[in-house]
Amino acid sequence: MRRTPALIVGGGPAGTAAAIALARAGDPPRLIERTTEPHEVVCGAFLGWDALAALRRLDLDPARLGARPIHRLRLVADVGQVETRLPRAAAGLSRRCLDEALIDAARAAGATVERGRSVRAAEPSRRAVRLDDGNEILADALFLATGKHELRGAVRPRDTSRDPVGLRTALSPSPRLDRELEGVIELHLFDGGYAGLLLQEDGCANLCLSVARRRIKRAGGIPNLIRRLSDELPALKARLAEADPVGWSAVSGVPYGWWARGTEPGLFRLGDQGAVIASLAGDGIAIALESGLQAAAMREAGAEAFQHRLGERAAFPLLVAEGLRRCAEHRLPRHVLMRLVQLFPPLPRLAARLTRIAP
Repeated sequence: MRRTPALIVGGGPAGTAAAIALARAGDPPRLIERTTEPHEVVCGAFLGWDALAALRRLDLDPARLGARPIHRLRLVADVGQVETRLPRAAAGLSRRCLDEALIDAARAAGATVERGRSVRAAEPSRRAVRLDDGNEILADALFLATGKHELRGAVRPRDTSRDPVGLRTALSPSPRLDRELEGVIELHLFDGGYAGLLLQEDGCANLCLSVARRRIKRAGGIPNLIRRLSDELPALKARLAEADPVGWSAVSGVPYGWWARGTEPGLFRLGDQGAVIASLAGDGIAIALESGLQAAAMREAGAEAFQHRLGERAAFPLLVAEGLRRCAEHRLPRHVLMRLVQLFPPLPRLAARLTRIAP
């Protein structure tokens, strides 16, 4: 059994932001990350202006990592498409690249990073975790940053059986795709979900989908689902015709709209473990980074105070994002939404501002 003042479970943006901030404040934590090398995760390649601002506070420059600038939003549906500028400059950067840069920064700041170790379960009341080798670690403060994945003993209290499935693939580099998506994030809206497309630093196009379980089940699997969506959305079909998908990854039961109403003493829930915003809003990475920074700053105030503050800041943006998600996924409200955006192109900029937890 080991004991540490601050233990972080998860090496994504939330966990590493907390690790960097704690280490720079003179309280270097221990961070445990299950992967051993760079890897992709479902969603998270879009960096909004708020995420970019948080990364600057961590002394990271996405442009130096090759992030592709994004200035415009293109909405595509069965009733047409509309394009408008974003409120501020954004960027596209793969999670493979972003997460590795953050882990390197955490290590450089003084955090102890253990990779290739899996946490099997947690006991929040003791602020203890059990590793895959059976060993246990106790902490004065436990920071839970496992993203959308649950940790036994600290599961988010929500039935996710009807929540959507997140899917991700990369489209291989294509000159035409590069031209079509240069400076743009493209959202394709359809019954039961939506898909997002953007360019990332390696030249690939990141394609993420949020899809109702019923659609995947009716289609009989992901390949059939993609074929059906291509028939429904000619614009998406044209994108897929330009490049081959490079593998698929998935995460089920994504609890969009959930946020932690409370926590146990010493347990800080970060990122998606604290608040899960619909990926349609594009604010997930910013919430992860901001929650990590804020948890580190509020460690002395206590986990309960931190969780209450995060909930207060996230509640309204999450509710707005859920309303937009539900409109996008149903035919009649989607048609009304698209018509409104066609008549008033600034509406998406207002929606983007309303779904932010940071200025």
